[in-house]
Amino acid sequence: MKLLLAAALATALAGAAVGPAVADGAPIKIGTALDLSNPYAYFVPEYSAGQRDYIALVNARGGLKGHPVEIVILDHGNDIKRGLEDYRRLTNEGVVVMDFLNAGIARAVTPLALADGVNVMTMFHGRPDAADGRVFPTIFPLSATFWSQAADLVKYIEDVEKELIGGKRIALVGMDNEIGHEVEPVLVELSKRLRFKFRAFYYPPPGMDQAAAWKAARRFAPDWTLVWGAGLAQAQSVRAAIAQHFKLDHLAFNVAMAESDLAQAGAGASGVLKFEGVASGRDLPLIAAIDHEVIAKGRGAGPPEQVGHVYYNAGVAGMALFAEAARLALESEGEPLTRAKLKKGYEQLRDFTAEDLLPPTTITARDHQGGGRGRVVQWDGTRWVERRHWFAAYQDIVWDLITRSSAQFKATGN
Repeated sequence: MKLLLAAALATALAGAAVGPAVADGAPIKIGTALDLSNPYAYFVPEYSAGQRDYIALVNARGGLKGHPVEIVILDHGNDIKRGLEDYRRLTNEGVVVMDFLNAGIARAVTPLALADGVNVMTMFHGRPDAADGRVFPTIFPLSATFWSQAADLVKYIEDVEKELIGGKRIALVGMDNEIGHEVEPVLVELSKRLRFKFRAFYYPPPGMDQAAAWKAARRFAPDWTLVWGAGLAQAQSVRAAIAQHFKLDHLAFNVAMAESDLAQAGAGASGVLKFEGVASGRDLPLIAAIDHEVIAKGRGAGPPEQVGHVYYNAGVAGMALFAEAARLALESEGEPLTRAKLKKGYEQLRDFTAEDLLPPTTITARDHQGGGRGRVVQWDGTRWVERRHWFAAYQDIVWDLITRSSAQFKATGN
């Protein structure tokens, strides 16, 4: 599946010193290979619509120095082989940055992208150690990794418990793959420092059978429970937690929990908490502009009612980061735009918020995560309500894990 959309965000993308160049006024290509056909990935079209609507907004405003942007959209169907084929196709198309929104495929393409000097955006997915830009120079998480998300949630628990977290029991219920297991190391380290009791419980992917994991977690009698899944598994986790009589206001999800997930879960989900790395809501300045200038004119890429939802806004945020990096690259490096120049543009981002859509995000040659900030929000039955404003916590522990893991990758390729 291929869809070309003209949009106006400038891009000077990073990677190799030699990369695709764009002449004055010529289109700039970016690529997204997403899971658009798997029913478990029902949230992906919403994310893609946010990306396309933001680009449509910028294009409607005249573009960037006369350059339209074309999004090349492919469907990898959650298949790693197809994802690798899409990587090659997008590389040949001359795109300056790629997005796969898939942990397994992002991991698979990382060695290729590093060797080829291709920029890959891995917001809220992919390797957490890719935050180390010294080892992963063309991989850009641009957001709090799973390790930072967990650290921030534990800090929130610590604050709610008025720092009397020692001796408390914190459970992790997660998917039995890289999504669930990847977060465990930071929780182990935090449990040592803060002296809380920690245990992890896993359910088999794709997550439709979680009963055994939640029953085992119930026997542990946790004071707080962190939930680490994705897709349809998240709704199933809510249902299983309710069935096992967990306190929903002591149930905290990773970033992959949204309105569409709660709709799948059914009634009774009020009170659940989550980490939020991109603000949700329709009244944010940038989302309101899209609503007025794109959606109201019938140019939206998806259902209008999804505008402002978690996954939609995440798609917008990734494109906003891309656009600002491109602007900075054009100003500092000049034209023509290349992958190498966009890399420099990303690494010039300083406290960028996309008009309050994001926490203040700073990307450097060392830190491709952007500071590890997020906020904690709670579902009130109709919307997400902020419980803790943007913050980052225990980044010393997070960065110790990042540097150890990235050193291992550098030495072994794994």
